[in-house]
Formats: sequence, structure tokens, C-alpha cells
Amino acid sequence: MEALIPVINKLQDVFNTVGADIIQLPQIVVVGTQSSGKSSVLESLVGRDILPRGTGIVTRRPLILQLVHIDADDRRKTNEENGIDGEEWGKFLHTKNKIYTDFEEIRHEIEAETERISGNNKGISDEPIHLKIFSPHVVNLTLVDLPGITKVPVGDQPKDIEIQIRELILKYISNPNSIILAVTAANTDMATSEALKVAREVDPDGRRTLAVVTKLDLMDAGTDAMDVLMGRVIPVKLGIIGVVNRSQLDINQKKTVADSIRDEYGFLQKKYPSLANRNGTKYLARTLNRLLMHHIRDCLPELKTRINVLAAQYQSLLNSYGEPVDDKSATLLQLITKFAAEYCNTIEGTAKYIETAELCGGARICYIFHETFGRTLESVDPLGGLTTIDVLTAIRNATGPRPALFVPEVSFELLVKRQVKRLEEPSLRCVELVHEEMQRIIQHCSNYSTQELLRFPKLHDAIVEVVTSLLRKRLPVTNEMVHNLVAIELAYINTKHPDFADACGLMNNNIEEQRRNRMRDLPPAVPRDKSLKSPGAQSLSPTEPPPALEGEFSKAAAGGPQNSATGDQAEGGMGTWRGMLRKGEEGALLQPPHPASPQKGHAVNLLDVPVPVSRKLSAREQRDCEVIERLIKSYFLIVRKNIQDSVPKAVMHFLVNHVKDCLQSELVGQLYKTALLNDLLTESEDMAQRRNEAADMLQALQKASQVIAEIRETHLW
Repeated sequence: MEALIPVINKLQDVFNTVGADIIQLPQIVVVGTQSSGKSSVLESLVGRDILPRGTGIVTRRPLILQLVHIDADDRRKTNEENGIDGEEWGKFLHTKNKIYTDFEEIRHEIEAETERISGNNKGISDEPIHLKIFSPHVVNLTLVDLPGITKVPVGDQPKDIEIQIRELILKYISNPNSIILAVTAANTDMATSEALKVAREVDPDGRRTLAVVTKLDLMDAGTDAMDVLMGRVIPVKLGIIGVVNRSQLDINQKKTVADSIRDEYGFLQKKYPSLANRNGTKYLARTLNRLLMHHIRDCLPELKTRINVLAAQYQSLLNSYGEPVDDKSATLLQLITKFAAEYCNTIEGTAKYIETAELCGGARICYIFHETFGRTLESVDPLGGLTTIDVLTAIRNATGPRPALFVPEVSFELLVKRQVKRLEEPSLRCVELVHEEMQRIIQHCSNYSTQELLRFPKLHDAIVEVVTSLLRKRLPVTNEMVHNLVAIELAYINTKHPDFADACGLMNNNIEEQRRNRMRDLPPAVPRDKSLKSPGAQSLSPTEPPPALEGEFSKAAAGGPQNSATGDQAEGGMGTWRGMLRKGEEGALLQPPHPASPQKGHAVNLLDVPVPVSRKLSAREQRDCEVIERLIKSYFLIVRKNIQDSVPKAVMHFLVNHVKDCLQSELVGQLYKTALLNDLLTESEDMAQRRNEAADMLQALQKASQVIAEIRETHLW
């Protein structure tokens, strides 16, 4: 199991090469308050002075420290390959292959790299420094040194320095594969330990927390840490280990770590003889090594699964970016063909990538036809914008200078054409909506269906331009056809249409029924056929026309033939009507008021005679208008039904289907040219960079998978 830690170091090296932090590897994270002795503990484990020292906040960037134990053969081989002389050396990730044999130089490099990123104003950064130490005197460990927990900003530190450090610490200790090394000074109350408090937030069960009590030699006289080290104050599952650090005076006097460890052993034997063999720096190193090995063994199955999943994801991502282009001609033709197929499939609803958030493609076109366009037509009022006065005016204008006995047919045609014309605007709007949707399909195919186009921005722009131009050319043709459909309906008003004839017949029956009802309502003492000629006729309303005219009007509305008998009735009726006018009983016919008698010698301007704007219609006028309105409504509904059916068919034929059929040939004709190959297939720099990053990450994951496979082969797992 000792070889498990070098395996993790290998994995760390693999992912460091690509600068990725997507795999959370097992490591030991050192957490503690400022000046609690974290750096001293790490230096004791290394056996060398490698970390910056001083007062206040010194560690301002995470330091990922990998300790690699090497034997004599490995040391000799490395010395020969790199031309170095020494048994211990260090390497930084940011300095590539440079080897440091002077540990004082390593400390200066850490300070310089910290100031390069974090500045010299006591600020912190979450970008880590990677340092690897090779030595025969260390055990295999991976440790992370973090800035110490502080409460009050000093110097030029930002006001939220406490929050920044806390978030940085939580970022590392939240890794479930990490072991938390909570460092607390012995001369402080264990119950106030900030390190243990933060550790419990992410590890409430304490299954991956180890406590270290530093500065045992600085406790007040007459006190000891026996209860703390025995776990009687605050129990910690992985244990509590006490150590003795070098004081600042020892550091100033250049006291070595080896001498410090020797003095530490003597102190423990003197003060804590029963606990001496379970405390101290050497015992801490062995304990950390053992805990890390067991932790790695527990984490490897999940780690292997995670690596395999990520490898599959990056392989898929790399495939979507495509391979470098070898045959540009074949690649161009393939991309054009694929785009045209995806465009047509999106319209047909058979595309590979189906939108779930909203309607698109053919489904949206169908919605436009049957929901948007259909409902718009149904909302058009057949008599909208047409008042009763408009109808009456049209009837009277169609009769000319002579009073009409029947409703003129010209007035019906004039008014119904005016209403049918209103269907043209929503029809053209339907064409516009379908055109906009076909434009949206271009973007949909570019984003979801053919991601390869994103590699070649110039080809993408050229394809969009060609398809847009094709749609633009078909738009006026389709609009012209829709305009013609409405013009066709306006060109010939087919009053013999079966649906219209049925409506007229039903209307005649209703009018005839109303006439019979009025005849029944006459006084019984008056004979029905003599009612207009008897003196009792004077008691009738002056606004109600004679029954003879009423029957004649109904027959005129039905368009039936007129016989001589009806003509006689009409003549008699008109005579009675004129008699009523002679008696001064003015009905609802439009009679302008008589102007005052002109004075002798003065001309009379008839155009100055005022015409009443609004008045009460006579019964005949009401019936005439009602007949015309019913006929208009009946015929309008027939035309609307035709338009609602024919416009979508025209749009599909002249726009949608034509674009589908001609799209590929248009793209090939416009773009598949030798002179355009190099320009169209110029890959974007961003795409090339992302492909290289994905390839590097995939290679790193494959190497990591091989490393884990080696563990299985050597039965280390």
C-alpha cells in the first residue's frame, strides 16, 4: 500500500500538465489560525526550511506540497540525467523542468511567485503554487498549506479578508477526498479552535479530521496538555497529536529541523513520558502517511469511475470539434449536404435534435397556419367597418336617379368586395410569419444540428447568406400568389355557389315568415286584401311600407322572377304610398326638409340644402339593409373559408417546399467552388484552441486511467 501515494502523485502530475482541477485527488489540507504553527509543522515533515517565515500573514497563496520518497538508485539516476549533485531537490510546476537543490532558493521562489500573483499588499489569491520535494528523508505525502484564519484586516488588506480566507479554506476542505489537518496552538483554549470549527462544518462526523496541537513547550507554568492530547476536552476520531515547533529565536539562530526534532523527543519524554511514543513530528508523519494511504485506497474506486466518465465526455467533446481538415473539397460538400438535410429534417420534424422549450421548424409553421392565421381570420367580423348607413347609401347609389322597387345587386357586390379585401392583410402577415420562422431554422441548425459549422465561421456566414437570399427571393413570389388568391375572389362574386344559394333560400323563408306574421297582426275587422284601400289604412304607422311592397321586396331578395300579378300589386301599392305622401304623412324615406320659398329674383343653390346625417330608418329600409348584411355575411364566410384553406397551401408550395427542394442545389452552386475552399474552411482560432485543450485533457485522463489500471495489475488496490 505504500506505493499508493506515488500513484496519486503521478495523477497530480498528469493533471498539472493541463492545468486542470476537475479531479479531486486525495490530499492533506492544513488548516489553522494565523501564527498557529502550520508552516512549522510542514517544515518539520519536510525536514528543511522551505517556507517563508515572519510575523503576520505570510502564506498568501495555497501551496500544494508533494513529498516524494526516493531511494539511492533513483537519486543516482536523476543526478546523472540532470547533472546535479545532492540527495534532495525540489521542482516547481511554473518553472517547468528547473531543479532547485538550494532550499533557500526554493523559499525565495515561493515569496517571489506569491508577490507576482497576490501583490505585496498582504492580499491573498486562490491560485495555487505547486512544489514537489524529492528526498530520502521524507514519507510520501501530498499536503496543502493555506493562509491562516484571521479576523481583523491589517495594512492594505481588504476589509473582507476574513471572508476571502474562509471561502478559500472551504474550497479545499470541502473536497470529500481530502484529509483535514486542524492545527491549534497548545497555549490557547481548545474549545475556541477556529480550525476545528471550520473542519466540523464540512466533516461533522470527524471521519477525515486529524488534530495537531503545536507549541506544547509554550504552555503556562503549572499546566499541561494531557487532557487535550487524551481527547478528554474535544474528542477527534482520527486522533490528536502534539508537536513542538522551533521558536523564532531558534530560526534566527539557524537551528536545524533535525536538531529541533531531537529536542522535541527529549521534551516529550520529560513532560509526557506516557504519550511520547504517540506524539511528535515523526509520529505525525507516519500517521499522515498511513491515513493518506487508507484514504486513497477508499477513494480509488470512485476516482476511477470519475476519470472514465470525464474521458467519455471529453472524447465526445473532441468529436464535436472535428478532426483537422485534410480533404477540403470533400469536407465542404459534406458540411453543405449535412446542413441542407438538417434544415429539411427540422421542417419535417425528423431532426436529431428536437427543441423541447418551444415550437420550432415545421411544428411552428403548422401553428402559424392553423392557430395564428386561422384565429386571426375567424376574428375578422364579416360586417366590420360597415354601418347600416353605409349599406343604405350603397343601395341608393346603385339605383341611380330612379327610386328602386327592388334591392339592386350592384350594391351587394360593391359591399362584399370591400369586406373580402380585408382578408388580404392577415394573409400577407401569415406569409411573413412563415418566412421569419424559416429564418430561425437557420440559426437552430447552426447551434444544435451541425456544430461542425462553428469551426468555420466564414462557411457558416456564407451558408446563412445563401439561405437568407433564397428565402428573400421567394418572399415576393409568395406574396404575389396570396395577393392573387384574394384578387381571384374579388374578380367574380359567385352568387350561384351552393353554400350561398342555401343561405339565400333560408333567408327568403325567414323573410316570408316575417311577412305572414305581420299580416296576422293586422286588425281582424279590416280585410287583409283591402287593408291598404280602406279608410282604416290611415291608422297604420306611416313608417311601415304596404304589404304589397313587402312581398315584392322579399321576392327581389330571393332573386325570383316577377309576374304580372306582382307588378299590379306593386303598382297599387305605389299608388297608395303616393297617396300617403300627398296627405303629408312623411314616412322613413329620406325626404330633405323643404327650404323656404326663394325670394323673387334670387337663384336657389340646391347643393346648399342640408342632408340629415342620422335618422330613423323606415321598415323597408331596415329590411333592405338586413337582407344585404345577411348576404354579405353569408358570402364572406364562404370566401374566408376558401382563403383559410388556400393561403397555407400557397405558402407551402411557393415558399416552404420550394426552399426545401432547391436548398442543397443552391448551396452547392453558390459555395462549392475551388476558389472559395481555403477561405470558407478557415478554422477559427478559438475553436482550434478548444480542440487542443480537449485533446490534452483527454490524453491526461487516458494516462490517469492507465495509472489506475497499473494499480490493479500490481494488486495494490
